[in-house]
Amino acid sequence: MLRPQDGPTRERKALDGLWAFKLDGDRQGRAERWWRSPLNTSLEMPVPCSYNDVLADTRIRNHVGDVWYQTDFWVPPSWSGRRTLIQFGSATHQASVWVGETLVAEHEGGYLPFEADITQLALAGSHQRLTVLVNNELSYTTIPPGIIVDTPHGPRQRFFHDFFNYAGLHRSIWLHTTPTARITDLTVTTNIDGRAGLVDYEATVAGGSESLRVVATLRDRFGNEAATAEGHAAQLRVPVAELWAPGQGNLYDLEVQLFRESQLVDQYVQSVGIRTVEVDGARFLINGQPFRFLGAGKHEDGAVRGRAHDDTAMVHDFALLEWLGANSFRTSHYPYAEEVLDYADRHGIVVIDESPAVGLNLSWPQLTGFDKPLATFSPETISDTTRERHLDAIRELIQRDRNHPSVVMWVLANEPDSASPDARSYFEPLVAETRRLDPTRPIGFTNMLTPPDRCQLAELFDVVMLNRYYGWYFQSGNLRAAEDALRAEVAQWQHIGRPIIFTEFGADAIAGLHSVFDDVLWTEEYQRAMLKMYLRVFDDTTEVVGEHVWAFADFATPSGIRRVDGNKKGIFTRDRQPKAAAHLLRERWHRMSAQGFPLDAG
Repeated sequence: MLRPQDGPTRERKALDGLWAFKLDGDRQGRAERWWRSPLNTSLEMPVPCSYNDVLADTRIRNHVGDVWYQTDFWVPPSWSGRRTLIQFGSATHQASVWVGETLVAEHEGGYLPFEADITQLALAGSHQRLTVLVNNELSYTTIPPGIIVDTPHGPRQRFFHDFFNYAGLHRSIWLHTTPTARITDLTVTTNIDGRAGLVDYEATVAGGSESLRVVATLRDRFGNEAATAEGHAAQLRVPVAELWAPGQGNLYDLEVQLFRESQLVDQYVQSVGIRTVEVDGARFLINGQPFRFLGAGKHEDGAVRGRAHDDTAMVHDFALLEWLGANSFRTSHYPYAEEVLDYADRHGIVVIDESPAVGLNLSWPQLTGFDKPLATFSPETISDTTRERHLDAIRELIQRDRNHPSVVMWVLANEPDSASPDARSYFEPLVAETRRLDPTRPIGFTNMLTPPDRCQLAELFDVVMLNRYYGWYFQSGNLRAAEDALRAEVAQWQHIGRPIIFTEFGADAIAGLHSVFDDVLWTEEYQRAMLKMYLRVFDDTTEVVGEHVWAFADFATPSGIRRVDGNKKGIFTRDRQPKAAAHLLRERWHRMSAQGFPLDAG
């Protein structure tokens, strides 16, 4: 599945805007076939956005179950003779789609795109009704997992991740066309041979005969031809290539054209960054050069809009990353909108791309809400069926993001129960499939609490990724004891012989809360002092090749006594004002970037 784009053979039309919106807590919509007529509602909802916080209605914010969206669209008369499709950037967490009275698509998984061919329904020049049922329920067989708890006052969703379960149509919806004979898929991999860049492509074609031929042309940023080849698969060689590298978003355009004799039948353009990624012992290499990750874990999260993609917010976040001196971030804990990866490609920002598998750990009652730990992997909890959903999510993630040079690693799960004896049998098929689909990138998972002598998964992965909170959840307020514990564990991981990235470390801080003492929890001073302690340890450990603070900005969580107005571990507030910790990291990271090597944390 290719992204919609405009060109000589393709056209697209955004369906974003205000849609009719209706709750369906009693699940009447399917039985009464609400898609057959205009929704009986006066509510309107922006698309894209999370529906939870837009309207001043607690029922909507905490709704569990179905909601309905509906809009109308016109098919341009000029689209006659072409295939017409509709593509959704995401629908969280399950969706069913009707055009008129016909069901055209169903999809499970809230963070990746899906589409439907509606050629036979959406005739050129016709007016159509589009209805979408979105369901936000999580179960043991969904990714991410959760359970529904029945109460006297209605169902409540319990989920095992520590961020708000925003739902809705979070990304743009495109009506688009392709020719009948068309390019249906395109895979690009790159390599370096001395000063030359090598670009291997493979194009999949459908709807035509054997007489169709493929011509691929690689163009530089000025539009000049850099290399050309014929065939469904071939290698292009650029004698003197401008490499994509951290801080250098050098891109080429791969123009793939489909011809019937001399007639252009279809064309698709894919941006390409020529670079290599590999793990060499305890080093992480980009273009053969050691790379150190400086940055943060983030969330797609904003006031009112929730998890919806927003270009303005995106550009501002990237500007703040630049202000910090950061060179990378992780898409915690799900794939972000593809526009984010496009921007990272163009600006040379390195991305660790994470699947939506968060919450695969039932051994922590404080997170799951259970009275006691449960077996995470079992037929009754995280099961073989869950793993199939997990595999689907990984396949969709790699299919969507494999051509982005900014993406240097796949993360298969966040904080799974890696100490469970059954963890390995659950993850081995996931690891094998990921390596089969993309042998060019390292893979990892983020480890929480499990030391190397108890971890069942470390040897399956290329990079050690640690989420650690000594000094916050453990040894709270005692940074000397926290540092001793951190150094002791890091020493154990050093013997693994792999790169170590601290993918999370941090403390909650209420902006504006201060103390003359740096051991007072929740103050900006304590957050800063705790980060300085971690940075000292990192600088003493050769194997540490990355420091991603948790988190980039404060974000929304479920309401509860453990969180006051959300998670406050951000070095920026939710509205992007810096705390003292942001200034600490800014000074450090700019100094490190200028000198090319980590210095004393100060």
